[in-house]
Amino acid sequence: MTRSADANALVAIVGPTAVGKTDLSLHLAERLQGEIVSADSRLFYRGLDIGTAKPTPEERARVPHHLIDIACPDETVGLAEFHEQATAAIADIHARGRLPLLVGGTGQYVRAVVEGWQVPRVPPDRALRARLEVEAERNGAAALHERLAQLDPRAAERIDARNVRRVIRALEVCLITGRPISEQQGKQPPSYPILQIGLTMDRESLYRRADQRVEAMMAAGLEEEVRRLVEAGYGWDLPAMSGLGYVQFRPCFEGQADLEAVAAEIKRATHSFIRRQYNWFRPNDPAIRWFDAAAMPPDEVEAAVRAWLAGI
Repeated sequence: MTRSADANALVAIVGPTAVGKTDLSLHLAERLQGEIVSADSRLFYRGLDIGTAKPTPEERARVPHHLIDIACPDETVGLAEFHEQATAAIADIHARGRLPLLVGGTGQYVRAVVEGWQVPRVPPDRALRARLEVEAERNGAAALHERLAQLDPRAAERIDARNVRRVIRALEVCLITGRPISEQQGKQPPSYPILQIGLTMDRESLYRRADQRVEAMMAAGLEEEVRRLVEAGYGWDLPAMSGLGYVQFRPCFEGQADLEAVAAEIKRATHSFIRRQYNWFRPNDPAIRWFDAAAMPPDEVEAAVRAWLAGI
């Protein structure tokens, strides 16, 4: 199914963690001459394999993958850099007459691509971030959010005060550039058609599936993976190490919890993460064509994608 340059398109596969996006993306990529562009921010970092459910070497050999293992754990891949690399990868896949599949559960990153966000290219300032983090710890997240509201009311209105990392980023851009981040953001949707495929599942069934995956990760050596990273000097404050499946080991390594407690905390945090993901990927969103992952034959989704491609 070689595609002509005037038939460029993008298929995005979205949904919460553990719902089955990887398996479906591999199926579609193999059947439709596709290549996978990861939109999962946790897959950027080398060495974080088990805890991120990164596609295995065998899976990556089956289908070309992009934006996996692009940074060391002590580097930061921000939204602007992701957007730049993802759009470049999609253009390259189009140029070779193949179909890009944008796959991931990081809602902000998926939306940035499919809606064509214009993202300020402001490098992170670690010293400034550290000062803002101290300010949040001393005065509370609400006070930091209020500071953002004074500098950029539009941005503050869009950002949840509890999301301290996003509040800090917005303040960082404002303070470095001297302009509100909201003035530097906009949207320029891609010129090619986009089909968003959403996978969902009964919430309790999804939680059970996620719990089983955590248990499989522990059995596969997640503790050893995290220990290697810590012994290599990667601190818990890094974005890579502060993420789901990694920071939960800190009490264990500091002698304050056992592995059973770690696994329980990862499961709890995963359930919370799933709930946040559904704030980005809403089942009533008309821009997303939803499928029940528990009852969905991959062939059914493939047929839907083929029908859509035939009509563009």
